[in-house]
Amino acid sequence: MRFVVIKRREVYDRDQAAARLGVPRPEFRWAAASGVVPTPDAGPGLWSRAAVEAMDAEAVRACLGDGPLFGWQGAARLAEALGTPNPDPGCGGPKAVSVAALVELAKDGLLTTLSDRVNELLLAPAEVDALAARPDLRRLLAHAAPLGPDQAAQRLRVRRTDLDHMARLGWLLPTETVRVKFGAARGGTVRVPLYRAGDVDRIPEEHPEVDWPALRALGKGKRSPLARLAAPVGGAQ
Repeated sequence: MRFVVIKRREVYDRDQAAARLGVPRPEFRWAAASGVVPTPDAGPGLWSRAAVEAMDAEAVRACLGDGPLFGWQGAARLAEALGTPNPDPGCGGPKAVSVAALVELAKDGLLTTLSDRVNELLLAPAEVDALAARPDLRRLLAHAAPLGPDQAAQRLRVRRTDLDHMARLGWLLPTETVRVKFGAARGGTVRVPLYRAGDVDRIPEEHPEVDWPALRALGKGKRSPLARLAAPVGGAQ
């Protein structure tokens, strides 16, 4: 007769601990971020078996109240806090606060993402409400707002060709690229880089060697003074 020895798990990561407790992953992630469960005792992001067994599963289940917010719901709450409500889901028109801006705030550590899915942003209501109450909310959102190349050029008051040189020189790095569908006459679907508004705003301060008034005064067809500058070895990082 053959015996199979099943080795007990002695160390758990977040998702393994959630499964051991029988609680949803978002709830456990928020419990870990908000201190409802003890800090990891077996390494970064790892808990010992004893620590997991001592956790209060009911407290973890209750930590998010009615559950997490989807990204669009979090954006709607922040837009309400600014007094400029987002249009209802499914309606057209510009949004005062976009989900993309919330993704950037999460990268800054101002929001905790409770999902690993690239296309799904889940947030803790209490954290969104705390952010909505901040007096500098408008400034934070303005700096985190994603801009396309044309919007970034308009923000700097330069031509698109000048902005393209800044990207070539590594002065401006995209936070992500998105696919935009145009008609066949304009190349069909193309990839468009998105830049953070705060990164765009910092360029003149970080590059005082540029004669910005002269650059902004250049007319159509004039060669950009940035064209003669060499890109970093290996290209922009």
